[in-house]
Amino acid sequence: MGEDTERHGIPGTIIFDGAEAKRGYGLNKMCFSFNEEANRHAFLADEDGYCRRYGLTDAQRDAIRRRDVLALLEHGGHPYYLAKFAGIFHLDVQDLGAMQTGLSKEEFKARLVEAGR
Repeated sequence: MGEDTERHGIPGTIIFDGAEAKRGYGLNKMCFSFNEEANRHAFLADEDGYCRRYGLTDAQRDAIRRRDVLALLEHGGHPYYLAKFAGIFHLDVQDLGAMQTGLSKEEFKARLVEAGR
């Protein structure tokens, strides 16, 4: 078995375990702070400064700048907390699913409908 399979269990799937929780602690703590409107405004006013307050790594800050939720998952982000980040930009679960699959939102929704038949 390769390192990827051992680390993830399922190829292409990130298992959020203790190591991931530790790695993503600052990122997830920052995203949790978005429960408060004032914090969402503070983030939008100075994104990089806000990220630095929570000790985000260079890779995490880069993924935040690019709005790359998949990269944030790869850098310790938990889907629950990342949804709070995505919500700032009015992105919903279907938007995130489309990003993950490389489809447009409409294509992703059509795929969901077809899978449910």
